[in-house]
Parts: sequence; structure tokens; C-alpha cells
Amino acid sequence: MPRRTRLAVLTAVLGAALVGLQPAPAGALGTATTTPTVLAAKATNPVTPGAFTGYGFDQCLTPEQYKMDAWLAASPFRAVGVYTSGASRACRDQPNLTSTWVATQLAKGWEILPITLGPQAFCNPRFPRYGEAVVNGSAGADGSYSAALAQGRAEASTAVAAAQALGIVPGSTLWYDMEGYDSKNTACRESALSFMSGWTQGIKSLGYVSGVYSSAGSGIKDLDDARVLRPGRFTMPDQIWIARWDGVANTSTTYIREDGWRPGGRMKQYKGGHNETWGGVTINIDSNYLELGATTPTAPVTPPTTACNGTQIDLANYSRIKAPTRTAKPDGAQVAALKCLLKQQGLFKGKTKGAWSERLTKAVKKWQKRAGLKKTAMFSRKAWMVLLAAGPTPTLTTGSTGEDVKRLQRTLNAASPRYGLPVTGSYDTATDAAVRTWQAKHGIAATGSLGADSWTLLQAGKR
Repeated sequence: MPRRTRLAVLTAVLGAALVGLQPAPAGALGTATTTPTVLAAKATNPVTPGAFTGYGFDQCLTPEQYKMDAWLAASPFRAVGVYTSGASRACRDQPNLTSTWVATQLAKGWEILPITLGPQAFCNPRFPRYGEAVVNGSAGADGSYSAALAQGRAEASTAVAAAQALGIVPGSTLWYDMEGYDSKNTACRESALSFMSGWTQGIKSLGYVSGVYSSAGSGIKDLDDARVLRPGRFTMPDQIWIARWDGVANTSTTYIREDGWRPGGRMKQYKGGHNETWGGVTINIDSNYLELGATTPTAPVTPPTTACNGTQIDLANYSRIKAPTRTAKPDGAQVAALKCLLKQQGLFKGKTKGAWSERLTKAVKKWQKRAGLKKTAMFSRKAWMVLLAAGPTPTLTTGSTGEDVKRLQRTLNAASPRYGLPVTGSYDTATDAAVRTWQAKHGIAATGSLGADSWTLLQAGKR
């Protein structure tokens, strides 16, 4: 799903008076107080998360802006879970969570995962903890749990009101947090399923996407079993958020079948509460991996990059080329790309198509001198890497898109022909695998996330 331009939104929000939701008293939603400018910004917020594959984190207390900025610049995370409503949530006072905060994060490139933690299964011994209601476990004469179903629908209405006050627009996913419970307790299980069914019905009727978070071994397993063994008995959520702390950043678990909620309907919380530090800022988080909204690639593929009157510079291989001899001539496509790239730097003058020329030799030597490389009538893979990787050093990870991703893909294709990445501008699974392979070769933690340290080696031509 294409992401709409966010700069205008950010400009509008930051230019407005910083007036958003007032901190809500315990158990209440709070009252929205916004200026017309902020209201306009809220109306233009993008759907979240939409189509997104990559890493996310969640924390009880919504992080301050400086933390979000530091992690946006340095971490692999691009999605953040925040508790927006629900009487059972531990962080019911959210001083940082305002409509301005939401619009700012969306404008800067974050995806937001709004979470509701309301009534919990009655057999969960940790609830109620504030005197709030639990899921009604009483069955009617017909054996249905209509009271629990009604509770779920009511909670959905409350969650949508909270989301709309924060500027989270229809089409976004709203998540219900159903903490783990005893699935062997029939009344507890069936009432929890009925509650989640009511939640989904209510969320969808109000124009949002329904998501349910729960333990892999209870809520998620029960949903999957109901999907397969009792089709039509309960209304299934559009997306599931699996709590399974196995340390594996994917969306699979042995507790449920592989076919459910695929493609584009799963995320997994694969690591529980722990501290992580990025950009000098430490936050205690749960770690998640998301595959939501679309199949790979999850982001729009940008068209091939052409310059210099149509010269193709996105190549699957940038091999060593040199001035022709009587028995060998360099690849024409690579010669054309090299001429174009050097022309963009003001070093080559002339037509970009055609064979290697004396004019190109002179331009190559000028560039080699500028780059601190040995001057020769030859362009090595190292030289290609230095040329192609030049520029800013942003943190890139699965789900990243744009010209910086293209720059990375070209550079890896110059490092080795074994990568052969399509230069799409979408940081997909193939790019992630190539980055991990290259990182491991150079003694860098093979995280698949590319930061400044990796960029430095790429820009030095380390193959």
C-alpha cells in the first residue's frame, strides 16, 4: 500500500499549537482539545500500519518524542505499540499520548499499533486488578455467551472513540490485548472467544481493521482451532498478534497452523520485556516482527532508475571493467552506467552510450584521485562500491523503501555477483539475506539492519 507523503502532515502538526488530548484520569478516555490546524492534520493522517513488514516494539508508557526520534534514526524498529484505551491497562495515564504525538510519528515514518486492554478472561488470576470488569462467563439458555459478545462490541466502540480522538483514521488496525488464560476451562475459553468475536464485529462495523493479541498457547490457539474446527461459529479477527517469546523474528509458531491469516495478517511478539539502547537512548520493550497488509514486497517497487537521457544505472552486477584490448571489450551496459555516474559528478563529458573511450579513462582517473584510489584505466568492484555507496548513512531494515535502499542494493551487487539483487528500492527478504551474509563476512552482527557502521565499510569498498 503506497504511503502518502508525510512531510506536509508533520509541517502542519509542528506549526500548530501543541494542544492534543489532555492526560486521562484513571479509567477514563480524556477529552480532545484541538486547534483547527491539528484537526486538519488528524484528518490527513495515513492508515496505520497498512502494508508493513519489519520490526516493531511495544512499551507500556508511550515514549517521549526525543526517544522516538533517537530510535527512528538508529534502531531497526519502524512500528510502535501504544496503549490507547482499556480499563485493565497498567499505563492508564499516558501524558505523552496526544493527537499531536500520533500525527508526528506518522509523519516521520513510524507505524502505530493502538492497543486496548479491557476486560480479561475471568479465569486469569491477575485480573481484575483495578476493580474493572472481567469477561462475563455466564452462558445463556442456548449455550451461547451473549453477554461476553456484547461486552466485546461495547469495548470496540470505546476503542474506536479513543482512536479517533487521537487521529487514528478508519482503515487502521486496532488491537485487543487478551492476556493468556486457561484454555481447558470451557466457560473461560468460550466466553473469551465470544468477547473477541464481539470485538471484531464492533471494530469492523465502525470502519477499522480488527486485530487480536494473545498468547500463542491460549487465545491465538483457540482462535485458530475455532477457525478450522468450528468455521462460522465466531467472527475471526482480520489480523493476529502472537505472543510467543521464542526469540525468533518471524510470524510462525507450532501452536497454530501455517495457513491461517496469511498472507499479510500476522505479527509476533518474539521477545518479552528487556532493555535495548539505540542512539544513546534506552527503552524497556517487547520485540515484535510484523507481516501485515500485503505479500512481499510489502512496499511499492520504485521504477528502474535512469539518468543521462535514459541510461540504466540499476544493474544486477557491476563487475571489473577496463579499457578494451584487441581480445576483450568491457560490458556496454556497465560502461554506459559508469559514464552516466561520472557525468553526474561533473567528471565526464560526452555521450553515455557506446564503448570505453579515452575520455572515459581520463574521467575515471580523476575520480580515482578524488576517492584516494590508485589511478588506472580500470574500474574494480571496490571502485564501484565506493562510487555507488556514497551518500548519507541512514539506518535501513526490512520494510524500508526509497533511493537509499536502491543505493544499498547496487552496492551489494558491486560487492559480489552472488547477490544479484533486483534494484527495487524495497528492503525485502532477499535484501535482508544479502545484508546478513555481507555483515557476517566482515565480523558485524548479522542483524539484517544496516546502520552507520555497515555503511562506513560499504563506502570503503569492503567486499
